[in-house]
Amino acid sequence: MARRKEISKDKILDTAYKMAVKDGLEGLTARSIAKAGHFSTQPLYLEFDNMGDLRAQVLKRISKELRTSTLQQKYTGEPLIDLDLSYIDFAKTHVNLFRAMFVNGKFGSKVIADTLMDLGVEKFKEQYSDTGYSDTGYDADKIHDIVIANWISTTGMAALVVNEIASFSQNQIVNVLNAQIHDAMLNDRLSETEENPMFAADDQASLKDNLA
Repeated sequence: MARRKEISKDKILDTAYKMAVKDGLEGLTARSIAKAGHFSTQPLYLEFDNMGDLRAQVLKRISKELRTSTLQQKYTGEPLIDLDLSYIDFAKTHVNLFRAMFVNGKFGSKVIADTLMDLGVEKFKEQYSDTGYSDTGYDADKIHDIVIANWISTTGMAALVVNEIASFSQNQIVNVLNAQIHDAMLNDRLSETEENPMFAADDQASLKDNLA
């Protein structure tokens, strides 16, 4: 009769996810996760190929939470602006995780970058449904540019707040972002943002592929 697993993969992921949300990703090692979960390191070796595999799955879970809950808060009734405000609130609430997600001037994981871009495009289309932009060709590129410019502004303000360099009222944030979006919509020149380093994220760029 096969021996029943005492520590499941879900339990390991739950433990690692809670640690990441609280303290960021850099502290996720086999030893730290085992200590937090009150089990040995052996189950991690059995359930995951390596720490890169485990952290990638934690990032997918974080991405899902961002997409379905964290970044879906309502503030003004303007979908894109509410997404931005949700992101800034998230950064203030989960400082270490925010810093871990945004590494060396770009998003440290492709899954996070893709999630934020997809949400930005979705919310832009919802808020500006009457602009007549299509989903193909120049219009699709234009939306892409606008959304990246919006994320750069939003992440910049979030970083200033998190690092206690500046503070903003909600009205100030809304006014700055609305002005930036308006200017981007009026600018007919594409800005080659597909090569913007902020969104040129390497998958697991900040993660070490070892079971430390």
